[in-house]
Amino acid sequence: MRAEISFGKSLVGILFVGLAAASCTTTPKPAAAPVKAKQKQAQSAKVTFNYTTKDRDCLKRAMYFESQHSDEAGYLAVGSVIMNRLTSGAYADSICGVVAQKKQFAPGVMTREVKPQAEPELTTAADAVLKGERHPAVGDAMFFHTAGLKFPYNNMHYVTVAGGNAFYEKRDENGTLETPPPLPSYEVAMNYVPGESMLPPQFEMLIPSEVPVPIPSPDPAATASINPMPMPAAATAIEPEPGTPIAIPTPRPAYDSVMLRPSIPANGG
Repeated sequence: MRAEISFGKSLVGILFVGLAAASCTTTPKPAAAPVKAKQKQAQSAKVTFNYTTKDRDCLKRAMYFESQHSDEAGYLAVGSVIMNRLTSGAYADSICGVVAQKKQFAPGVMTREVKPQAEPELTTAADAVLKGERHPAVGDAMFFHTAGLKFPYNNMHYVTVAGGNAFYEKRDENGTLETPPPLPSYEVAMNYVPGESMLPPQFEMLIPSEVPVPIPSPDPAATASINPMPMPAAATAIEPEPGTPIAIPTPRPAYDSVMLRPSIPANGG
């Protein structure tokens, strides 16, 4: 009898353990959070700046005169500084406005003549800047001076030397830019506006629209044969009034009899 009771208890225990195990394995797990696919961040629209033919000429002029007529790297470095100033919001809102700002770029940058020999390379560099190319080492620099000069300021953070110029950023002691940072080139779109001027009127007169062409002087012989000069009228003699004393000129003394001033040596000098 006891054996049957023990067997029954064992059987009940086995069934209970089996049901407990089954209940543990069949407990539904909380649903895992669905994995969201990474959505591509929509690219922000580019900031558009308009430029005209005059703006392009201003860019070329600054690149040419400030880089000491050097090479493509020098042109590109100066052009990068101009675009940094344009997109920083701290300067004028046009290229000519940036270049023509007083006491910022080389004297006469708006009026001096650009040598025709430099035009091909200069034009290529300017067009590259307008399309977004920048000097890789200039970065956020918006300032430069002639290479080799030194100044006692602690905020001049130099980044590179190109075209005879040393380029630098203005940063405080913590390394933070002291000027509004410029926009990176990939966020800038340059839009050409034909037939319009973005330059203030006072600067338009400073930029020569074209190189003046010399006009040859007329041939004196041809002019004389076509339009003969009129003969001067005969001079009318003026008779002195009666009783007026008449001055009679004395003859000029010979050179040998003239006394030279002590400050002038007799043999010249």
